[in-house]
Order: sequence, then structure tokens, then C-alpha cells
Amino acid sequence: MAVEMATAWQALGSQVTLLVRGGGLLANMEPFAGELVAEELRDSGVDLRLRTSVTSVIRGSGADDGGLRLTLADGEELTADEILFATGRSPNTADVGLETVGLRPGDWLTVDDTCRVIEVAEGWLYAVRDVNHRALMTHQGKYQARIAGAAIAARASGKPVDDTRWGAHAASADHTAVPQVVFTVPEAVSAGLTTHEAARTGRRVDVVDYDLARLAGAQQYTPGYKGRARMLIDPDPGTVVGVTFVGPGVAELLHSATIAVAGEVPVERLWHAVPAFPTISEVRLRLLETYRDMNR
Repeated sequence: MAVEMATAWQALGSQVTLLVRGGGLLANMEPFAGELVAEELRDSGVDLRLRTSVTSVIRGSGADDGGLRLTLADGEELTADEILFATGRSPNTADVGLETVGLRPGDWLTVDDTCRVIEVAEGWLYAVRDVNHRALMTHQGKYQARIAGAAIAARASGKPVDDTRWGAHAASADHTAVPQVVFTVPEAVSAGLTTHEAARTGRRVDVVDYDLARLAGAQQYTPGYKGRARMLIDPDPGTVVGVTFVGPGVAELLHSATIAVAGEVPVERLWHAVPAFPTISEVRLRLLETYRDMNR
């Protein structure tokens, strides 16, 4: 991810210029996540430019000292020692023999919730991780491998594939509780829905925000701590459906938040999941208190 590489190279002593075609960072997260990361990148010395496109790049004799010369859409020229393009992912399936089983080389492989490729009629081909385009993160790929392995073993033994014991045979977290971490300074993490996704799908949610800097644990973690938390609650069943944290060290808060989302834990029970004092995990209690006060 571009922001992670910008964070790393700037910290290693490079002067980084980050060119972004869009109007902000981390478009798949809550807007405040990208805003806080952008603020810290700039504070660290990164030259961050939004709504900026590159029209040409010249290396070697056309640039000073064998480096690179970039021309931007507005005509400005930049020079750099090296350039890194964050281009996303494409399936590496061009030369693995997909045509021998009726699939088109170079395509994503569409799978069902057991990670079985649906276009292979005999049902013997499974595909996990990025190649199936469900949730493009390492930990989700590992999760899918466990699901697919259980499904394959069940079929081989003649047991029902819909047996839900020991991790189940359906990758339901790919739909409802995908955790993601952006390893920047500050870290940005989320699980489940964002407000944008809830609005896009027409799902009603209550939005609860809290300033992480108000926590005693945050001030002990580092002086001048800056961060923010958001919890989305579906008021009908009264369950948490999305969580976003931005701040130093918040990656370690993510798993318990993911459990609350994946487990559809009622808010009334979360009151009794007591956080230790003084830790940043107290944010969960503060979010619940804020939600209570919103509904008085």
C-alpha cells in the first residue's frame, strides 16, 4: 500500500513525495482515518499531493544523474532517484493451465463460500487468497485456506460440508467481519462496515465517535497521543456491525472488535466485557457510554 511504503521510506531517511490521484487517503475506510494519516505523513516531512496525476516518466539520459523525471498533469516536473507505483492487484493466473478446465487464463476465480470455484462443474477446484478477489489481505487468505481445507476434508470423508463445528466450512467473515490494518503512523484499523458502506447498502446504523486522546491509557502510551474511534451499531438487533480505530498501537485493539462484529454480540452484553485500567482498550467502555448518552 502506498501510504505504508511512504511511511517506511520517510522513516528510513528518504525524502518522499506521495502523489495521489484521488482527493484523500484510505478510501475504503472512514474519512477521518485518511485525514489523520495524511496529517502525520505531512508532519513527518512527506510531500503529499492529492488530485495529482503523472503523464510521463523518463529514466536515464533524460533525467539528471540517471534518476527519473516525472511530468505531472499540470505540467510541473519532479525528479526522483526511484519511483514506486501502487497499482493494486491483478490475478496471476495467466500460465497455470486454467484453459484445460474451461476457465480463461488471467481471470479472477469466482468461488462460493467454501472457496470452491463455481465454474468448474465437477466441484473439485478450490481457490483461496487474492486470486478469488474476495478479501485481498494475507490474514483473510489464511482464513480461507482453513475453510477450504475443512471443506475438502469433509468431502473426502463423506461428512456433510455444512457442518459448522471447528471453524465451519463457509467463509462468512469475507462478507461481514473483514479486519484490516494499515501499518502507518498512526495505525488505521477497521472491521465490518463503514458509514459509507452502510449508506450504500441502505443499512441503518447509529454512529458513535470517541477521541482516543481522552483515555488515561493513551496518555500513558505516548505523550501527545492523537487518535479517534468509531463504532457502528445496528439499533434493531442492538449489535456492533463496524469498528474503526486510528492511533498509535490500535492494531492490537482490532481482534476483540472483530470478535464483537463476527459474533454479533449484543451491546447489552458488551457492557460486561470489562477493560483493564489504564489501557487504550477502555475505548470500548467509553464508546458504550457515549452511545448510552446519545439515546437518553
